This record gives sequence, structure tokens and C-alpha cells, in this order.
Amino acid sequence: MKQTFAVIGLGRFGSSLLESLIAAGQDVLVIDSNPALVENYMDKATHAVIADAQDEDALRDLDLPSFDHVIVAIGHNQQASILTTILLKDMGVRHVVAKAENNLHARVLAKVGADQVVRPEHEMAQRLAEQIMTPNLINYIDLGDKHSLGEIKIANLKFANKTISELNIRKNYGLNVIAIKSQGQVNVAPESSEMIQIGDVLTVVGESVDVKHFESLVEKTK
Repeated sequence: MKQTFAVIGLGRFGSSLLESLIAAGQDVLVIDSNPALVENYMDKATHAVIADAQDEDALRDLDLPSFDHVIVAIGHNQQASILTTILLKDMGVRHVVAKAENNLHARVLAKVGADQVVRPEHEMAQRLAEQIMTPNLINYIDLGDKHSLGEIKIANLKFANKTISELNIRKNYGLNVIAIKSQGQVNVAPESSEMIQIGDVLTVVGESVDVKHFESLVEKTK
């Protein structure tokens, strides 16, 4: 579904996010106080504006409450990101996503009303650590409330040439299989009679501890 986004700040995170949104065909307004940075996206973004995000009048002129999402991607100036978040919520922006530099910054942003706080470097480091420690866990998404979604590659022969029903994954491991990728084909909401083979990637959802336990079981045995 096409949505409207405003990205405030064209540092490394803001620029990368903007590129991804543009590639996905979304409507994007980009805002930065640096004319040279804004100029780089004049022909790429839907709209590109030179403005100081700490200037309330400038923000109001952009009608930001009409956007589905406003992302505060301001870099190392924590004071500016906090003030901008306050201004956005005060003027009625529905969904504000704010980038935090550290735990304290994240807590302050949440306190002043940010609907979602992200720490890209921290989250990427966590994901890399998970991938290194659990090589069969291809992708891992924390859903909150102790639940997560994982994409797990089957490498243990004990789990091969058996159906979902035979493995009884829900009862034995506390997980729901919501998709299977086999030989490049993805089967969403597979039947219990679906056969699992070595190299298949199962997308499972359940409690985080169960996802990681299951990943450890499907590792290739020596």
C-alpha cells in the first residue's frame, strides 16, 4: 500500500531510509537544513525542502500532520531530535519515528511522545551477533512481549523427509509454521501434510526462547 512519509535529516540513516522508500515507490518529503544535501534529492524525492526542523513555523507550513509517518532521522544533535519530536507531536502528527543515539536518548524520545524509537546501529549489531551465533537462523524479528518471528534453515536429517504433522512442531516446540521456502518457492500458510526437506527454510512464530531452541535443534549434526 502506498503511504506518505516525511524524513527529517539526511545523515547516513536518513539518506539510506529515503533511498529505500523511494525504491519502494512511496511518496516522500525530505527535510534538512543543509542545502547541499537537499539538492542531492531534488530529483529523487517527491518533495525536498530546506528547513530547520527546530523552527515550529517552518514545520507547520509543511502540513506534516497530513503524512502517514514522519521520521526524525537527525544525527548526533540529540537536543534537536528531541525538540523536533515534541513539535511534531504537539502539532498532531499521527506516527513519529525517532532515531536515538543511545539508551538515555531513546528513553527521552519515548517520554516526549515518539511513537516508535529506533537505534539502527544497536539493532544491526544485535542482528549480526544472532546470525554469527546461530547460523541457521537466517532472519529474526522481535515482536515484543517475549514473542518473535524467525526464518530457520533445516540442516538436521532428523527433521527431513517428514511432514509438519509428523514433526508436530506446534505441540513439541511451541511454534507455528507460517511459511516454507523450498527450492526457491515460498509456500505461505502450508498444510500440515507439507513435507520438509534438508535446506528448506521455515518461517516460524512463537515465544523467543522457543524460536532459538528450535534453531539449535535443526543444526547439522556432526
